[in-house]
Amino acid sequence: MQLHYHLIQITNVRNPMSAILEAESKLTERYQTTVPESVRRALKLGKRDKIRFTIRPDGDVVLTRSGQADDEDPVMGHFLKFLAHDMTTHPERLTAIDTNLVHQIGSLVSNAVIDLDEPLSADDE
Repeated sequence: MQLHYHLIQITNVRNPMSAILEAESKLTERYQTTVPESVRRALKLGKRDKIRFTIRPDGDVVLTRSGQADDEDPVMGHFLKFLAHDMTTHPERLTAIDTNLVHQIGSLVSNAVIDLDEPLSADDE
């Protein structure tokens, strides 16, 4: 595998003195790659650490180190913050859940078997 590194100076609106280190890595036939050493050092990655790929609206992809708190779905996080804010500012909108609805939900999921430790199938990886 051949890696290419380029150091370029850019002007960043937030930090005009920042520099970006670009690193390239080749994909294998199984779409796997090695994270270059410079990136591992910058993100303080160790073996078995998780990384996150964020695709921005402009098509740029950002690679970050994923921590336990980062494992949460960002959309769900924003939604939960929205709900918390709405409940705080409008407590009069809160109502109790009907007991019949709770029983209906329970009957819908009572036979579901989920093994969180079961490995993913090849299609899900």
